[in-house]
Amino acid sequence: MADTSTDVSIDPTLAPVVARTGDERAVLEAFLDLHRGVVLRKLTGLTDADAVRRLVPSDTTVAGVVKHLTLVETNWFPWLLAPEPGEEHVFSVEASRQSWTVGPEDTVEKLTADYEAACVRSREVAARFPLDHVVPQPQLGEVNLRWIYVHLIEETARHVGHADILRELTDGATGAL
Repeated sequence: MADTSTDVSIDPTLAPVVARTGDERAVLEAFLDLHRGVVLRKLTGLTDADAVRRLVPSDTTVAGVVKHLTLVETNWFPWLLAPEPGEEHVFSVEASRQSWTVGPEDTVEKLTADYEAACVRSREVAARFPLDHVVPQPQLGEVNLRWIYVHLIEETARHVGHADILRELTDGATGAL
């Protein structure tokens, strides 16, 4: 992928466009990083109270979206590909449901830091393996890293849409930036 770190005129949402002639990994990483950045921008600028405000009948909140995606990042990259001692892949419906629950300790600042750290760790772990690397997955049998990337792009993008609607209902802010 082309280095855009020194060109401040490049719109951060254009990473997939910059990677348009990159190899498969560069394209997958660019799309996932795009959606990772957008979800954080949906949280940025909200008060802690606004981040946990329920605006739809479900328990879905902007804070809950970010907390859930933190578990998703951890679950699919480090815990599945290269778990540390004591870490294990979480695959129960109940654990997924609980990942949406926010408590008083889940401030905008903490949620942001936790998600950013999970994404950094995911990138580091994923970089160690080729896209064809296969691992066992409790529900699916086996998956390769390529499939994990596509799944994370889908999962993150879907929840970015939820966060976008919730943010619009909170203060009218819309869009990727």
